[in-house]
Amino acid sequence: MYIPIGSDMSVRDRSIIGIFDLDNTTYSKHTRAFLSRAEQNGEVITVCDDLPKSFILTEEYAMDRVYLCQFASTALEKRMK
Repeated sequence: MYIPIGSDMSVRDRSIIGIFDLDNTTYSKHTRAFLSRAEQNGEVITVCDDLPKSFILTEEYAMDRVYLCQFASTALEKRMK
């Protein structure tokens, strides 16, 4: 099944490793370092024009991707059910 994440983009539910709220997780220096490294490696895809509220970590075909999304993590979780 595919989960719509905004801007006419969808991801496979099987490829999702985690959905994280940006406000809560970026307090950690480890999360900030992870997101910075992912951006430097070209693994970050922004799927919103507004300020992102969450990020989705996926792995598919041995490639990691981080999608910055305008939807709250709780709204994305509901879409998965």
